[in-house]
Amino acid sequence: MTATPPAAPAATVVPDWDAPTAPGPLAAQVEVPGSKSLTNRYLVLAALADRPSRLRGALRSRDTDLMAAALRALGTGVDVGADGTWTVTPPADGFRGGVSVDCGLAGTVMRFLPAVAALADGPVRFDGDPQARLRPMGPVLAALRATGVRVDEHGEPGRLPFTVHGRGPGFAGGSVDVDASASSQFVSGLLLAAPRFTGGLTLRHTGPTLPSLPHIEMTVAVLRDAGVAVDDSRPAIWVVSPGPVTGGDVRVEPDLSNAAPFLCAALVAGGSVAVPGWPATTTQPGALLPGILERMGGRTVLDAGVLTVTGTGAVHGVDLDLSAAGELAPTIAALAVLTDSPTRLRGIAHLRGHETDRLTALAAELTRVGGRAEQTADGLVITPQPLHGARWRTYADHRMATGGAVVGLRVPGVQVEDVATTAKTLPGFVDLWTGMLAGRTV
Repeated sequence: MTATPPAAPAATVVPDWDAPTAPGPLAAQVEVPGSKSLTNRYLVLAALADRPSRLRGALRSRDTDLMAAALRALGTGVDVGADGTWTVTPPADGFRGGVSVDCGLAGTVMRFLPAVAALADGPVRFDGDPQARLRPMGPVLAALRATGVRVDEHGEPGRLPFTVHGRGPGFAGGSVDVDASASSQFVSGLLLAAPRFTGGLTLRHTGPTLPSLPHIEMTVAVLRDAGVAVDDSRPAIWVVSPGPVTGGDVRVEPDLSNAAPFLCAALVAGGSVAVPGWPATTTQPGALLPGILERMGGRTVLDAGVLTVTGTGAVHGVDLDLSAAGELAPTIAALAVLTDSPTRLRGIAHLRGHETDRLTALAAELTRVGGRAEQTADGLVITPQPLHGARWRTYADHRMATGGAVVGLRVPGVQVEDVATTAKTLPGFVDLWTGMLAGRTV
C-alpha cells in the first residue's frame, strides 16, 4: 500500500488592517524609535572598530536584526541588553568566511556588507527575500571586482544571490569608479569598510545623478566621528585613508523619516502631533520634513528638542524635488492625494529600485482609492479627486503600509494589506498609530 503523504500546512492568512479614520483634531505625542540608517551604519563601524562599542537608543527592527545576524555570522559579537543597549565586539581574528548572509529585504545589509566580506578569510554568500533579488547590486559588485575581489553571481547578473570571496585582513582596496545613480548605498557601503583596507579607498561617482546625498553625508559624518580621515572636498569624489576605527559609546537619533506619517497626520486631521528627541542638527534626510509640511499647510515649532506640527485639516499641493530625501516620497504622496491642488514630486526615479518599484506601486494604490496619479520620468504627478475605500496593497514595503494609514485618516474603508511589514523599520506601528489617534503619549 502506498502511504499518503501528509497534507501541506495551510498558508497563514494575515487579515488586512482597517486603517482608522481620525476621530477629530489630534493632540498627541509620539516617541519614534532610533534611526535605522544610523543604527546599521553604527553596527558596521562597530564591527570594524579597534575595541567594543555600545549603541544606545538603537532601533530594534527586522532590518537591524538582519544586520546584527549577518555580522554575527562574520564573527562579530552583537548582544542586546535588557535596557536595549547593543554591545558590539569586533572579531578578534578578523572576519570569518565560509558563511552565508541573509539580507532579507534590507538594502543596507545587501549593499554595506559585501565590502566587509572582502576582508573575510573565505567566501561569503549573500541572498535574501524574493523581492530582494530584484534590487540592483551591480555597481557594488563591479567596484569589488575592480579592486581584485572575486565575485560569483548565481542568478541574474547584478542581483542577489552572489558570493564574495574574501581576501582577508590584508585586502588592499584601491581606486574605483561607481555609478551610484540607482542608490547612494553603493557609495556608503564601500566607504564604511574602506578604513580597514590597507591602502584605503578613492571612490568616484560617475553617474548622471546622485540621489539621497544626505545619506552619504551621514556615512562620512559617522566615519569621522569614529576617527577616520575622509576627504570629500571634491564633488562626487571621496578619499578614505586607512587606519583604525575607534569604538566607543554612541547615542542613536530617532528616525526622522519614520516620524513622517505621524506628523503628516496633524495636517490631515487638524490639531497637533509632537515628536520628542528631534535633533537641532542632523544628517538624516528626514530633517527636510518640517519645511515640506509648512509648504503643505502646516505649522512647525522646534522647542527643547520637541518638534510639534499643527494643522487645520487643509492640505495644499506642492512641487517638490525629493532627490535628497526619496524615503519621504511614499508618505508625501499619500498626503498629496488629500490636498486641494495637484502635487508634483521630482528627482525620485531611483525609487524604482527600492523594496518595490515605489513609483509604480504608489501610482497603482493612489488610483485604487480614487485618486489620479501619473508617473513621470523621475517622479509622480498627483491630482486630488473624490476618494473611496479600497484594499491598499503594500508590496512587502514598509513605507507603502504607512502611506495607506495616512490616506485612511480621511477616507473610510481603507484596508491595508500586511501592515506587519512596517516591522522592517518601525515595530509596533499599529499601536503607535492608534495611540496617537486616542490622544495618548506613545
